[in-house]
Amino acid sequence: MLTVVEIPQWQGSLSPTAPKLVEGASRLAAMVPQARHVRVDTGDTLAETAARVRRALPQDGFIVTVGGDCGVELEPVAAALRRYGDRLNVVWFDAHGDMNTPATSPSGAFHGMILRTLQGEGPRDLVPSPALRPNQVALAGTRSLDPAEADYIREAGIGGLSGIGDDAVLYIHVDLDVLDGITSVGYPEPGGLSAQALAEAVAVLAARHEIVGLGITEYAPSDPRDEEMLRRLVPELVRLCSASGPWQIGCLADAALTVHATTAYGDITARSL
Repeated sequence: MLTVVEIPQWQGSLSPTAPKLVEGASRLAAMVPQARHVRVDTGDTLAETAARVRRALPQDGFIVTVGGDCGVELEPVAAALRRYGDRLNVVWFDAHGDMNTPATSPSGAFHGMILRTLQGEGPRDLVPSPALRPNQVALAGTRSLDPAEADYIREAGIGGLSGIGDDAVLYIHVDLDVLDGITSVGYPEPGGLSAQALAEAVAVLAARHEIVGLGITEYAPSDPRDEEMLRRLVPELVRLCSASGPWQIGCLADAALTVHATTAYGDITARSL
């Protein structure tokens, strides 16, 4: 069964548009067709919201988490890690690294710490157990890093898509600011992926690996053109991820899509053959 878990958390972001993430979560959830819908109301603190999400997550079927800020990924990724252990790799499609700690964050916003928190370094009441190891993380489309994040990525040896092992199962995270030209996000960055390139990248990953979870975050609706684009993109990402696995290689090969993954920060380019 396909379940969409809507988490309208915005308190992890300090963007002036952060309150719009509540509406964005609702709109993203509505874009997932033929799915059971679970909405998790936010608590007074991020830790309380995380506890509510932990209790609400289904125990079976494919789960699509929609936010809300990137911090909504805390419990879905932690649940996948508990289930799949060392086989799990998290693919982080995001313009930003999200790898600050409370000590290094320029803003103090949790959505900029979530991926580091998942690796065991973050606000004390939010660090999961067990935690991801750096070699279980792959960055994609990342192009804006704070100095401390860049240092950590280099020292920890975090790479891109080409470093994913053949037997890995994947959790796919998509912060919509990974896209080029989108304005309905809190911190847009130039030079990102087109919607087609993102879909092609996910298609290749889904052909090679089982996708065990998908998160889509940071939609702050402001431009009808973004909404129109997402109404096509979101169902396609869900379709690709929920039907993933090695058995899909033949079907997806017929689509004649290739992706070239390069650089330690996971930059990707996609092209049609």
